Amino acid sequence: MISRQLAPFPRLDLLGAATPLHKLERLSLWAGRDIYIKRDDLTPLALGGNKLRKLEYLVAEAQAQGADTLVTAGAIQSNHVRQTAAIAAQLGLRCVALLENPIDSEDPSYLGNGNRLLLELFDTQVETVQNLDNADQQLQALATRLSNEGRRPYIVPIGGSSPVGALGYVRAGLELGEQIQRSGIAFAAVVLASGSAGTHAGLALGLSETQPRLPVIGVTVSRSDEAQRPKVQNLLERTAQRLGVDLPASVRIELWDEFFAPRYGEPNAGTLAAIKLLASQEGVLLDPVYTGKAMAGLLDGIGRQRFDDGPLIFLHTGGAPALFAYPGVWPQQP
Repeated sequence: MISRQLAPFPRLDLLGAATPLHKLERLSLWAGRDIYIKRDDLTPLALGGNKLRKLEYLVAEAQAQGADTLVTAGAIQSNHVRQTAAIAAQLGLRCVALLENPIDSEDPSYLGNGNRLLLELFDTQVETVQNLDNADQQLQALATRLSNEGRRPYIVPIGGSSPVGALGYVRAGLELGEQIQRSGIAFAAVVLASGSAGTHAGLALGLSETQPRLPVIGVTVSRSDEAQRPKVQNLLERTAQRLGVDLPASVRIELWDEFFAPRYGEPNAGTLAAIKLLASQEGVLLDPVYTGKAMAGLLDGIGRQRFDDGPLIFLHTGGAPALFAYPGVWPQQP
């Protein structure tokens, strides 16, 4: 069993209790379809988000290797970098981050507010790069330089998406599976944002143990289906291998790629409408990069009858601090 194979892996218990799963009552009435939300935006560090689950395993490995510095990379408004920096601060480690500007924004809010502001508070050492097109090599070069300076770096991959990091969402899938079983509800699908692929791959693998017929639908935030599918497949295979299990035949990769335009980090009208709708109906905040696009996909799927019958689950992976980096995207009220 996947749960038995997962148990021996070292993990920092930073999450505490399971995150809630509850019904969005007003949104369900609005949509004419029962919609539940899994609140991974409520994880207990640095304003929450999904990356904490991955970092529980990654930073445990870093500590086991005697690291004193976490090295990672992402966009200026990266939720992953924010949470990595926060864990480093909490544990007395240093954090060095390579940051790119994927939308070439010169907006002072994008460059200095939201997640970027929080990096300053966490005392993160930031190095700006033109792009992260060769992120693995760039991170390795940075780690080598830090080693030569006498530090003991540990590379945390972009998004925390490696077989070790994905273990955090295998565990989340097992957790969600237990919540579904206790609810007694036959859900039609789980919908989430699919980006660096660790959350998507790990969740699908974990859910396969107790909910093998439950579709896990990833709404892509930066790539076409053609480009995203091998990333998810690769992590599924490598994470299963890490656990020492065969990849279950029930695991199917489902991707919707109609909602990420115009590009990563840049919201479209559907994204903004979904953020506004959930805020006004439920007081729940999505973000312009990940969860806003994923919710737009879920709502469109309801409208186009793309789901089987039954309630839906939306995995809220966090990201609300980025809202403060995009003040100019909202339509002006008359």
